[in-house]
Amino acid sequence: QVQLVESGGGLVQPGGSLRLSCAVSGRFVTLALVAWYRQGPGNQRELVADIDSDGRANYADFAKGRFIISRDDVRKTVSLQMNSLKPEDTAVYYCHRYLTWGQGTQVTVYS
Repeated sequence: QVQLVESGGGLVQPGGSLRLSCAVSGRFVTLALVAWYRQGPGNQRELVADIDSDGRANYADFAKGRFIISRDDVRKTVSLQMNSLKPEDTAVYYCHRYLTWGQGTQVTVYS
């Protein structure tokens, strides 16, 4: 069974940065496609970015130019570097791989 554990969330002021990490463990052959989603207060869960086995990244429009997704297949981790954070980025951020979700990590951007 595959498990995803997120870390790195926290409180940050607008314009600040955070780096989220997703550790993948369990029985699998390759990391494959791994994605970051988020769910803000009163909002539906939405895709932030994903990255495939070849390292090709895909970003939501709101993430382009501010967020960078990366992967380390040796350490089995996928990271999300978030820069120039805005209050509207406040959400629980989730890691996702196939049918598996992590428990989420809270990101709060406050003035």
